[in-house]
Amino acid sequence: MAELPKATNSRNLGNLSVVWHFALQYPWRIAGACLALLVAAAATLAIPAGFQQVIDQGFGGHTGPTPLRSPMLIVLQSSLGRYLDGGINFWFELLLLTVIVLALATATRFYFVSWLGERVIADLRAAVLRNLVTLSPSFFEENRPSEIASRLTADTSIIEQIVGTTVSVALRNLVIGIGGIGYLFTVAPRLTGMLLIGIPVIILPIVILGRRLQAISRQSQDRIADVGSVASETLGAMKVVQAFGQEQREIERFSNAVENTFSTAQRRIALRSVMTAVIITLIFGSITTVMWQGALDVVAGRLTGGSIAAFVLTGGLVAGAFGALTEVYGDLLRGSAAAGRLAELLNERPTIAAPAFPLPMPENAQGRVSFEHVTFRYPTRPEVSALSDFSLDIAPGETVAVVGPSGAGKTTLFQLIQRFYDPASGKVCVDGVALQLTDPAQVRARIAMVPQETVIFAASARDNLRYGRWDSSDDALWDAAEAANAAEFLRKLPDGLDTFMGEGGARLSGGQRQRLAIARAILRNAPILLLDEATSALDAESERLVQDALDRLMTNRTTIVIAHRLATVRAADRIIVMSDGKIVEEGNHESLSRSDGLYARLARLQFEGMAA
Repeated sequence: MAELPKATNSRNLGNLSVVWHFALQYPWRIAGACLALLVAAAATLAIPAGFQQVIDQGFGGHTGPTPLRSPMLIVLQSSLGRYLDGGINFWFELLLLTVIVLALATATRFYFVSWLGERVIADLRAAVLRNLVTLSPSFFEENRPSEIASRLTADTSIIEQIVGTTVSVALRNLVIGIGGIGYLFTVAPRLTGMLLIGIPVIILPIVILGRRLQAISRQSQDRIADVGSVASETLGAMKVVQAFGQEQREIERFSNAVENTFSTAQRRIALRSVMTAVIITLIFGSITTVMWQGALDVVAGRLTGGSIAAFVLTGGLVAGAFGALTEVYGDLLRGSAAAGRLAELLNERPTIAAPAFPLPMPENAQGRVSFEHVTFRYPTRPEVSALSDFSLDIAPGETVAVVGPSGAGKTTLFQLIQRFYDPASGKVCVDGVALQLTDPAQVRARIAMVPQETVIFAASARDNLRYGRWDSSDDALWDAAEAANAAEFLRKLPDGLDTFMGEGGARLSGGQRQRLAIARAILRNAPILLLDEATSALDAESERLVQDALDRLMTNRTTIVIAHRLATVRAADRIIVMSDGKIVEEGNHESLSRSDGLYARLARLQFEGMAA
């Protein structure tokens, strides 16, 4: 796909070029819609010309037909005239044919533009998500996922309306307006010249008010995103809200967000109302003045009755077209604001990416991990050093436990090993290759992880298991489930592996979710295993089942365990004690317990508390 147009903060319609970029993938649909639109506009403008003939031939007392000036009537008369009756019947029959052509062309235009609207939005949503999944975690720390989700729903709905309706209406009215003015010049040039004098007066307020409307439209979309974000956060933490009795506080917080949205929308609506009133007054005021002059010309014999009737009808169409364009312009500005917000997501580039010429990882994965004088600060917390001149070498097949107080930098090790971030200085290596020199996907393919807070997707048990390796057969899934002590409860599910797990795995207990995550890691079959205290929140029975599964999973793998409960690290080959981003102690459980350092103090606190 070609490079996407950049979003602009200017108050114009430039952001809609992003939408046009996706629409251009379907040129034949665009061509069909444009052709149908031109035919429909020509048929619309042919109707006043038909009435001119009816009035002049039927009621005006003219002996010869008024010369035809409508291209549509000329085409219909030349192709079908010999099949129609003569006299006034001929003109009525021609009018009926024009109406039929108008109906068919309008229906065709509606089909093509509606199809384009749905197709473009589907492609746009997919492209945004396709780009989002490449971005590093730092982006989602600085941008709320709920606000991003609002852009994928509320903003794309606005663009769908723009592509499927507004643009078509705008083009149709533009064609009718321009074509109508051309036809008016052939009917009454002097009156048309008077009508055009008012056009600059009409355009000026559109430009001035439109710029203000663009800014307010952007603010309106931001406030809508705030509503979605507050609702998502509250509903996702409903148990906590109710447990602490904060229902009223959340109601007030949501109500404030809704009121802010309404207040911004009220300003937008008021501005659009003023713009509509000003434009309609100018348009229809100028038309009334011109019609006044036209009536005087009919009385003086300078125009026929049919001509002034055609002029009035066409003038009404032109006025309606330009009046509709003022409202359409407001919608286009709102759509441009929405497109700009989506373009920001589309143009966002990952801070973590493979170099132009990535260094290949060794074919024979060993599982060696090393940190060499690594210093790191999180982008959202630059004042705090997460790691400071940190060095550590973990041999293939070694089990290393990492302990320490909160904020010591334990989780940061996992983030850097998976290359979710790059260190400010120093380097992290896997199998002897510095992560910044290779493709992150190749590194992550060698890593399996069991997090403390297990992520279960709102999908079937089968799909949740297959997340470890998507091409796994059912036999492989059951083997992994058996090894993870998960097969028993999976077989008891109503539909087995096809059972829907619910939002966040709502149908499973904490221990069952952990065992499902372990089965997923077993399927991954990676040489490096990262465990973030997978048994910290489980009861004794669930902990035993999970620990048995973990013991099998850790066999013949390089394993790094973040341990909050020291009872789980006694069997580790080595224990690393961290504080303030540095290693302060290193050894096994027995040696560290005798040293009377930080580990010994943490152990005493935990084990004495358990005994008590």
